[in-house]
Amino acid sequence: MVGSGAREHTIARALNNSPQEKNIFCLGSNMNPGIAELCTEIKIDDINDPKLVSRYALKIGAALAIVGPENPLAVGVADALWSIGIKVVGPKKNLAQIESSKSFARDLLTEYSIPGCPEYRTFSSMDGVLSYLQALDENYVVKYDGLAGGKGVKVAGDHLNSHNEAKEYCQSLVDRGGKFIIEEKLIGQEFSLMSFSDGTDLKHMPAVQDHKRAYEGDTGPNTGGMGTYSDANHSLPFLKEEDIETAHNINVATANALKDKFGEGYKGVLYGGFIATASGVKLIEYNARLGDPEAMNVLPLLDSCFIDICNGIVDGNLSRVDVQFKAKATVCKYAVPKGYPDKPIRGVPIEISGVQNPEQLFYASVDVQNGQFILAGSRAVAAVGIADNISSAEEIAEKNISAIKGPVFHRTDIGTNKLIQNKLDHMLSLQ
Repeated sequence: MVGSGAREHTIARALNNSPQEKNIFCLGSNMNPGIAELCTEIKIDDINDPKLVSRYALKIGAALAIVGPENPLAVGVADALWSIGIKVVGPKKNLAQIESSKSFARDLLTEYSIPGCPEYRTFSSMDGVLSYLQALDENYVVKYDGLAGGKGVKVAGDHLNSHNEAKEYCQSLVDRGGKFIIEEKLIGQEFSLMSFSDGTDLKHMPAVQDHKRAYEGDTGPNTGGMGTYSDANHSLPFLKEEDIETAHNINVATANALKDKFGEGYKGVLYGGFIATASGVKLIEYNARLGDPEAMNVLPLLDSCFIDICNGIVDGNLSRVDVQFKAKATVCKYAVPKGYPDKPIRGVPIEISGVQNPEQLFYASVDVQNGQFILAGSRAVAAVGIADNISSAEEIAEKNISAIKGPVFHRTDIGTNKLIQNKLDHMLSLQ
């Protein structure tokens, strides 16, 4: 397993729960205590160096590799592993462009007439930027055309309050030598729909809603995701049946388009970031791996063997694997260092002994020193509640996450009836 965050802690737990005989090895960037407990070995090294990852995989005699984060996929770790005969859950570099290049994803949807694409244009200089902003008026989004950990997107009205501010942000991207996209701002409710893909067949996971903004009431700067929830019916309270169906269809069409374009199948997790709008479901972006936090909502619900699913993905026979999820609701909340995301405290211990259900915690950016958990600067620990309904799951997650002591904060509102009602009301107001 490549990666050592909370998403990978979830993957390790799902692998560990599978009945097969196995040894799990982790190549990561921090000494994740939750992963260390589940693995034969956890080794800290540069996970973005394809040669190094390949050498380690050969040394341990890996039969299967699972790549958690996006950066190793974008630099070709999957290609390097396949080239030495190691099967990989996670797409090769060309196919991983679906996440690593926003313009590639938009152009692919356009080229293959896949529905759900907003108006957009790609820029590598300031030529034409102002006139396109003026054409979109106040309904625009500026996106850096590369990986930015969820922080490269600036939205009119939320982060950019004038065309001048937008121009300044665009100029900063040009100065960095980067391409960027300006696209039509979509109004609605966002949701994540992830699918396992073997290159031909897809098996879909429950829909999840993420909360990107750092503070209560969906305010503050963008983050990698402060928490998530999913419902027992595997849809979401504000979605209609046809919304889920549309998202499924877009994921299938995209996997088919990638196969047609590159002559080989997308093997891994295809994660569509969608938005339900007044005019139907649109695609905001694609990710080429499990979501973090979304993985923590869906993998614990698996009623099927995760290793069987992984083998189905790499061997191209996913259609023969029965992929089932429990009919339960989930809520996941992250504790993050004070000052996150802009100036997070780091190097300070946190205390989790007060948490009554430590098996419901997933560790992320923490290190262990002298038996203490030390903040490493990014999202620290996630708590997941699982129950028959969202409200009960929220109570469990809230109880566990608020028992963590130290200079951390979390969003108390994620998964609460009040916030979900706000989202329902918002959706109704658009229809």
